[in-house]
Amino acid sequence: QVQLVESGGGLVQAGGSLRLSCATSGRSFSRYNMAWFRQAPGKEREFVASISYSGSVTYYADSVKGRFTISRDNAKTTVYLQMDSLKPEDTAVYCCAADISGYGTKYIWEFDYWGQGTQVTVSS
Repeated sequence: QVQLVESGGGLVQAGGSLRLSCATSGRSFSRYNMAWFRQAPGKEREFVASISYSGSVTYYADSVKGRFTISRDNAKTTVYLQMDSLKPEDTAVYCCAADISGYGTKYIWEFDYWGQGTQVTVSS
């Protein structure tokens, strides 16, 4: 069983920054691909960013490319999402997810374990 706990959300003005963290249990973290998804009120969950188990490959949604950066620290079994130049449309609950197969990229069904999420609110 893999447990994921997100932190770092909050209220920020447009143009500001936040750094989300996702602490993960389990001894095989370095074998998992990890991702961030988000869900805004009344909308479906959508992909934000993912990172391969080694950290060498990353994917981003077009809407966040150039503003968000995903990274991981395998020694700390934690994945991060640095969010800069935030916009009101980035407001959502952000969840991290783990893919134990090591092949997941950006599709919800590829990820096996999910955190509860952390709220990010960007005011205009």
